[in-house]
Amino acid sequence: MKLGILFSGGKDSTYAAYLARKEGYDLVCLVTVVSENKDSYMFQHVEEVDIEKQAEVMNLPVVFQKTKGVKEKELKDLEKAIKIAREKYHIEGLVIGALASVYQASRVQEICDKLDLWCFNPLWQKNQLELLHELLKEEFKIEIVKVAAEGLDEKWVGKRIDKKAISELKKLYDKYKINVAGEGGEFETYVLDCPLFEKEVK
Repeated sequence: MKLGILFSGGKDSTYAAYLARKEGYDLVCLVTVVSENKDSYMFQHVEEVDIEKQAEVMNLPVVFQKTKGVKEKELKDLEKAIKIAREKYHIEGLVIGALASVYQASRVQEICDKLDLWCFNPLWQKNQLELLHELLKEEFKIEIVKVAAEGLDEKWVGKRIDKKAISELKKLYDKYKINVAGEGGEFETYVLDCPLFEKEVK
């Protein structure tokens, strides 16, 4: 089955794609929605990262779609991007990396249902600490590129997610109840290397 990937450049969408590949699915393109709204309900703000470099080391084309990032209206832009991927790359389904956001998962599922595409969400309801440790075990190199939560200051920007960082995030969860995997927008990430990449992104 040919699958597209709803891709932000961050750890969740990249890991979801990796799990899809491990299960034998054919990954044929990335679908990236570029939102002007840094507080979008649906999409990571990707201006801080270089999706094209990641696509290059994955040997995959990218469907880029701009959106103003207005709640609900941005879903029409997402649908437009998925339609392009279906027409151009003949995708039969879409991989997404939603962990706990019912809003995000249900909206993408509705669009896939409408377009008669399968929605594959391998990270759904996964324990978030386990997820971070799995990423290290699978040799993902991940950098934090943006923070937006109490306890996360500018020193976190540029920090790699390693065992020490995971331990610190757990302490911040205990103190401030932040989401340790950043699912609530507490931080955003960029994958520098992983088993899907032919080489590390510099």
